[in-house]
Amino acid sequence: MLTKKAKYGLQAILLLAKDYGKGPITIADLAQREGIPKKFLESILLALKNRNILYSLKGKGGGYVLARPPNEISMGEIVRHLDGPLAPVPCVSKTAYRRCEECEDERTCGIRLVMKRVRDSIADILDGTSLEDVLNMIDEARHEIQNRF
Repeated sequence: MLTKKAKYGLQAILLLAKDYGKGPITIADLAQREGIPKKFLESILLALKNRNILYSLKGKGGGYVLARPPNEISMGEIVRHLDGPLAPVPCVSKTAYRRCEECEDERTCGIRLVMKRVRDSIADILDGTSLEDVLNMIDEARHEIQNRF
């Protein structure tokens, strides 16, 4: 399950992706437009800046912008930076592997075998979905809604 930190981070990043190329957006504007507590958003954006997903411009007209185009940033990259590994259990994590203490044989552990499939599916979807892909999904969904009425 996504934490509030990851959800708010994704909301802010998607807004920055939508406005990509139009200049920086201030934290106050992002917070107001997305309904995110400003102080919480500051820490989220700083974490993403430190991971080179965002960069900030100081002074008048300053704010945050994506460090790369929306088609070069995956949802998985953002979720991992904000929430950590995607794996539901540590023994299937590629970035934070840890053997389960109670496990006698990882190779035949039914829980591990299923959770590895879950982890792989989550990673395939999130890593294979760029911010640009999400913006296109949003546009398609809006178009479908408009065509119904």
